Amino acid sequence: MAQTTPATESETCYHCGLPLPRNKLYVVELGGIVRRMCCPGCQAVASAIADGGLSRFYKYRQSSSQKPSDQAGKDTYLIYDDADIQADFVVPFSEGLVQANLILQGITCAACSWLIEKHLLAISGVESVRINVTSFRAQIIFAPSQVSLSQLMQQLAAIGYTPLPATDEAHLTVETRENRLALIRLGVAGFGMMQVGMVAVGLYTGAADQWQVLLRWLSLLLSTPVVFFSAQPFFRAALRSLKAGQLVMDVPVSLAIAIGYSASLWATVTHQGDVYFESIAMFVFLLLVGRYLEMRSRARSRVGRSNVAQLLPAVALRWQVDAWQSVPVRQVQAGDRIRVDAGQNICADGVVRTGRSSVSEAFITGESRPVAKRVGDTVIAGSENIDSPLEVDVVAVGSGTRLSAVVRLIEQAEADKPHRLAIADRVARYFVATVLLVCAGVFATWWWLDASRALWVALSVLVVTCPCALALAMPTALTTATEALRKQGLLITRGHVLESAPTITRVLFDKTGTLTTGNLSVAEINIARRGLQENEVLSIAAALEEGCRHPIARAFGAWANTMRASDVQQTLGAGVEGSVQGTYYRLGRAEFAAPGCSVPAAQGLQICLGDEQGLLASIVLDDPIRDDAAKVVAALQARGIAVELLSGDAEANVARVAANLGIDTYRAGATPEDKLSHLAHCQAQGDTVAMVGDGINDVPVLAKADVSVAMARASELAATHADVLLLADSVLPIEFLLNKAEQTRRVIWQNLSLSVLYNVLALPLAACGLVAPWAAAIGMTTSSLVVVFNALRLARR
Repeated sequence: MAQTTPATESETCYHCGLPLPRNKLYVVELGGIVRRMCCPGCQAVASAIADGGLSRFYKYRQSSSQKPSDQAGKDTYLIYDDADIQADFVVPFSEGLVQANLILQGITCAACSWLIEKHLLAISGVESVRINVTSFRAQIIFAPSQVSLSQLMQQLAAIGYTPLPATDEAHLTVETRENRLALIRLGVAGFGMMQVGMVAVGLYTGAADQWQVLLRWLSLLLSTPVVFFSAQPFFRAALRSLKAGQLVMDVPVSLAIAIGYSASLWATVTHQGDVYFESIAMFVFLLLVGRYLEMRSRARSRVGRSNVAQLLPAVALRWQVDAWQSVPVRQVQAGDRIRVDAGQNICADGVVRTGRSSVSEAFITGESRPVAKRVGDTVIAGSENIDSPLEVDVVAVGSGTRLSAVVRLIEQAEADKPHRLAIADRVARYFVATVLLVCAGVFATWWWLDASRALWVALSVLVVTCPCALALAMPTALTTATEALRKQGLLITRGHVLESAPTITRVLFDKTGTLTTGNLSVAEINIARRGLQENEVLSIAAALEEGCRHPIARAFGAWANTMRASDVQQTLGAGVEGSVQGTYYRLGRAEFAAPGCSVPAAQGLQICLGDEQGLLASIVLDDPIRDDAAKVVAALQARGIAVELLSGDAEANVARVAANLGIDTYRAGATPEDKLSHLAHCQAQGDTVAMVGDGINDVPVLAKADVSVAMARASELAATHADVLLLADSVLPIEFLLNKAEQTRRVIWQNLSLSVLYNVLALPLAACGLVAPWAAAIGMTTSSLVVVFNALRLARR
C-alpha cells in the first residue's frame, strides 16, 4: 500500500516546487509514496516519469523541475515533421537515420540528462541520445521510418523539457541568458569582495568590543550573497562530481567556502574565534573572473548554421511552365531549372544548361582565379557567378551539395579534435584527495587530544592548504598571456592553444591569402610601343575594367577614375574592349588584344593591351607573397619545425611561392578532403600539427589541427573554427605566439611548483596547531598573490 505524504497548506508541488492549490488534489505515486502536484501538467509529467520506471530522477535532481507549458499538446509539434522546416536543424546521419539538433528548456542538472536519455532510448527507432547539460543541447539520432520528430518532441515535453530547434536564434537566447547570469554573479561577488575588504580593514586594525561585533555582522551580511548566489556554480559542480565518484577542484573549493563561511558565522554569533569573510569573497570573485573569460571564449568559438547559409541566396529564379518565378531556395529540388544572374551566388549544385560565365569557387576549391563555365560544366552551391547569366539544371540541393559535405567534414573534424587535460587538473586530482584525507585525519587526532581545538585546527589545515593558488596557477597565467597576445595582434579562441603550441612539430600553410596577400596586383609591365608610359597603360586598363566584378578588374583599382571608357563590350574568356579618349582598345588574352603579335611567356597571369595597330603592352598580374612570410617560415624552420604548403591553386603558382619562401614540401590542387587526409596522416605519424589558413575550404583542416590559425581577413567560417585569429594582416605574430606559449608553460609550472611547495611547508605547521585560522587565511591569500604576480610577468613583451 502506498504511503501518503501529509498534506498541509504550506506544501509545494513535488515536481516544480510551486505552491499547491487549496481546493484541488493532483497526486502521483512515486517510489511507493503518493506525491502532490500543483496542476494537471506536473501530474502528467510525473506520471510519464513514473510509468517509464524513471522515478529515481527525483532522488538525484539538484533543484525543482520546470513547470510544463500549458501548450505542449499532442498536436503542438506536428509542424516540425515538415521537411522544409527540418532543413535547419535535422541532417542526414547514415542510411535510414537522421540527427535532430534540439535546444531543451528546463535542464537544471546531470540528473536531467540521465532522465532524458533513458526516456528517449526506450522509444523504438531512437538509436542514440546525447545531452550537453552546459549548452542545453540535445543530439538525437533516430529512424524517421519508425518514429517521427514530432513524437520525440512530444515525449520530451511530456517529461517536462520543452524542445526547440537548435537554430542560431535558440543558441543566442541560451547564450544571452548564460552570459547575463554569469555577469550578475561576477558583479555580486566583486561588490561583496570590495565592501567586505573595507570592513576587514577595521577588524584588523584594532576594532574591539561593540565595534568588532558590528563589523563582523556587517561582513556576514555582505558576504552572504557571494556565498549563496555567486558561489553556487562551485557547489553544483562539486555535488555533480561527487555523485559521479570524481574529485575535482570544486570539491575542496566548495568545502573551503562552506566551512569557512559556517565557521565565520558561528564565530560571529558566539563571539568566539576568527572570521574569514573577506578571504571567501575574494576567492569566489577571482575564480569567477577566470571562468567567465573561459565561457566567453567558448561562446566566440561556437558556430551556427547561418554562417553556411550566408553563402546561399534566400530566393532563386526557377523556371515554371512558361515563366521565371522567384521561389524560396528551400523549394528548389533536384531536376529543377534555375537562372543565376551575374553577381549572384548559386543556390545548388548543378550543370550549366545555357550561358557562359566565370564563377568564383575559391571558397570550396582554393583556386584564386575564377573558373570559366560553359554548357555542360558543373557548378557548386555557394559559388559566385561573376560575368553573365547562367541557366542551371539542379543536380543536388541542401545536404547533398558539396557545401554541405564541407560542413560535415567540419563536424567530423571537431568531434575528433584532441582535448588535452589541463595541467592543474592532473595535479589537483591527487592533491584534492590528499588534502581531504589529511584534514579528516587532523580533525580526528585533535578530537582525541583536545576536542575544543579540533574544528579550528582542522579548519586551519583546510584553509592553509586550500588550493587557491593551485586553482589560480593555470587560469591566471593563461589569462595574462592571452591578453598579451591580443595586444600583439593574436586573439586566442580556444583554451588549449598555449599548452599545445610549444609542442608543434609541423606547420601547414595555405597559400592564397595566407602566405600571399590574396589580392591580384600588377607585378610587371612590358611596354611594346615607344612613347607609352606605364601609368597611361594602367589607366586605360582601369577604364576598360571599370564596373566589372572580376578579380582582374580589382587589380587596377588604384588607377580607377583617371580615364573614362565608352562602348565597352566583354567577350567571355577573352577580354574587354572599348573606346578610351577616342581610341579603341582591347584588354585581355594576347590573341584577343593583339592578334598575330608575339608575346613572351611570363610567370603569373599575363594580359595584354592593344589597339587597332597592334600590341601596346603586356601586364603580368600576381598574388604577391607577404613581405613577412619568408621571415616567419625561416623562424619556424630554425626551431626545427617542418613547414609545408597546402593549396588548391595551380601547380606553377604553388611551386613558385614554395621556392621563393624556401619551402621544400608542397601540394597543389588540394581539395578540402585532401588537406584533411594529409593532416590526419601527419598526426598519425606523431606530429603535432598547426594549420594556418583563411578560406572556407580550409575550415575542415583548421578544425582538425592541433592548433589552427586564421588570417585577419579570413572567411567567417574559418575564423570561428580557428583556435587563433590574427587580428593584424600579417603572419609575423605566429612567431610571437610560439615564444609566448613557451614562456607561459614555464610560468605555469613555476606557479604549480610554488603552490605545491607552499602547501608542503604550511601543512605540517597547521596540523600541529601552530597556525591560527587567521594566519592560515593570510598564508592562503599570500600564496595566491605570489602566483598572480608571477603570472603578470607574462604581460611583458
